[in-house]
Amino acid sequence: MTMTDPASSIGGAAVASIAARAIDAVKTYGEGDTAVQALAGVSVDFAAGQFAAIMGPSGSGKSTLMHCQAGLDDLTSGSVWIEGINLTELREKELTLLRRDRVGFVFQAFNLVPTLSAEENITLPLSLAGKAPDKAWFDEVVATVGLGNRLKHRPSELSGGQQQRVAVARALASRPAIIFADEPTGNLDSRASAEILGFMKAAVKDYGQTIVMVTHDPVSASYADRVLVLADGQIVHEILEPTTEGVVDFMKTFGD
Repeated sequence: MTMTDPASSIGGAAVASIAARAIDAVKTYGEGDTAVQALAGVSVDFAAGQFAAIMGPSGSGKSTLMHCQAGLDDLTSGSVWIEGINLTELREKELTLLRRDRVGFVFQAFNLVPTLSAEENITLPLSLAGKAPDKAWFDEVVATVGLGNRLKHRPSELSGGQQQRVAVARALASRPAIIFADEPTGNLDSRASAEILGFMKAAVKDYGQTIVMVTHDPVSASYADRVLVLADGQIVHEILEPTTEGVVDFMKTFGD
């Protein structure tokens, strides 16, 4: 199903293309007195070619929003869209194919297959889809993440930072419409984190990739073009062109 209103406005500027969208998204866990509303009617657009970060205290709904937007979890009501397609109207097989072909994932736990080499892990989504990688693009991604001499190594032979680079490269290899990253540097030291975040920012700036990242870290958030702050299942604040200091200052007053 194609959206009839793909244009939007973010921060007062016209946006030509929306990679993903949530409309009145509600997610409730449990029933009756024990029900917990993780999302309380969130509406948000994620512009194509933009790096967005989602922040908020524990239980604010940030990971739930990302999982529902990516089609990994169902909404209680409302809708989520990717490239003009309403995920809430798709059958399970259609949703699986869309996630495989148009969505990339970078998770904190890496999720690499231990018996496969770095190269095989990077190309795994394409292999599952029966597609050959675009060699020029593959070589460019590998060179950018600095894995050229580690492609034949298995995950156990790679450092944590190198494993996360493989995970990022895997997400980019199929040129998805959007990449979702859940605390992608949570297990890394500051140097490795900076390398990964710098690469993700470059992927957006140089290659027009769209990335939505959940993070608790103001330094990580400062790499984004835009920070959304959630509380009690709602977006309560937005920071455009964030800096570490600006994010820290806001988060200090957030609970007041």
